[in-house]
Amino acid sequence: MEKLKDQEQIDISKLPVLNIGIVGHIDHGKTTLLYALTGKFADIHSEELRRGITIKLGYADVILRKSKDLYNTKEGSPVRYLTFIDVPGHEMLMATMLSGAAIIDVAVLVIAANEGIKPQTKEHLVALQAKGIKKIIIVQNKIDLVSKEKALDNYKVIKNFIKGTIAETSPIIPISAQQGININKLFEAFAEVEIPERDIRTEPLFIIARSFDINKPGTIVNKLVGGVLGGVLKRGILKLGDEIEIKPGLFIKDKGQVRYEPVYTKILSIRRGSYEIKEATPGGSLSIETSLDMSLTKADNLSGCVAGLKNSLPQPTNKLKLKASHFLEVFGIEEHEKIEDYKSNDLLMLSVNTSISVGKVVSIKNNELNLELNIPVVSLKGDNVGIAKNIKGHWRLVGVGAVID
Repeated sequence: MEKLKDQEQIDISKLPVLNIGIVGHIDHGKTTLLYALTGKFADIHSEELRRGITIKLGYADVILRKSKDLYNTKEGSPVRYLTFIDVPGHEMLMATMLSGAAIIDVAVLVIAANEGIKPQTKEHLVALQAKGIKKIIIVQNKIDLVSKEKALDNYKVIKNFIKGTIAETSPIIPISAQQGININKLFEAFAEVEIPERDIRTEPLFIIARSFDINKPGTIVNKLVGGVLGGVLKRGILKLGDEIEIKPGLFIKDKGQVRYEPVYTKILSIRRGSYEIKEATPGGSLSIETSLDMSLTKADNLSGCVAGLKNSLPQPTNKLKLKASHFLEVFGIEEHEKIEDYKSNDLLMLSVNTSISVGKVVSIKNNELNLELNIPVVSLKGDNVGIAKNIKGHWRLVGVGAVID
């Protein structure tokens, strides 16, 4: 992998890292905002280009610099490394949105000034709460499309919307991503966010959000790159040469029987954005090249899994016990609809880290749900879990839970 010129001058591993998720209603300008911040479009999946919407999690990165009193990405001293995740806003992609929310430090909630609060705006804010994201920056986008009076009215609507929520004290920054207006103010906000405390002492746990075959057709054998994992290191340290295991692993169907088999491999290279590093600490998105055959990682074959040092991960389980609660009403739809209490035999979609599984409620006692899952997960005590129900043909976020055991 070729080195960038900057890489010879900047030790990227020494910079504090912030992982930022861009969320919000479809067509409110998330992908355009990402381009304004980084100069990169993340929606490079072929169907995304054709349909003009984000379908999979998109990634981009940039070095935040300070020149005099201005934060930018062009000149000055490096102060932080920012990695971005572009999260789908479409109502039918809630599972992907929850996966993205599982791996971010801070969220940018995009609200278009010409459209205001939409169903997925509400649903995404609740999803951030479900995943334990406490730091939110609100972007009032497309101010170039409205009058000053309309922008102020929209600002008041946003203030009322966030009252009593986890975003109540969040800054609201008016911008035009298309015109590049006030992007510097957003960089200032990123510079002020407190970097979360990182756990580097316990066994590493890498949350896999994407997996790839990055080789182009016709690549000669000695130039082939091993299977690549994309995601976030939640804790611990991973180094070049480490032998790792991936669980639950590969889906195997043999003679009508279904099982998951753990995968064992070796780390060949680690990249934080465009920069190659020798060891990874928590914070920010990473891509890890492994010795796996690329056929095993193509098309997100291992997304939703977790990776750790060999023989360090707990066993995957088809049973889950949650301390759960639910919201008063359904978000993501125009009409008001009350959410009923959980009951036995309910089918719930559960988001555990980046893994999505449907579980059947076997028993309930004192808001503790015992569930049997159709897809095994690797869970740890205390993990935040988003809970969704199928309502009128769509999975809607209805509550939150924490893994008991």
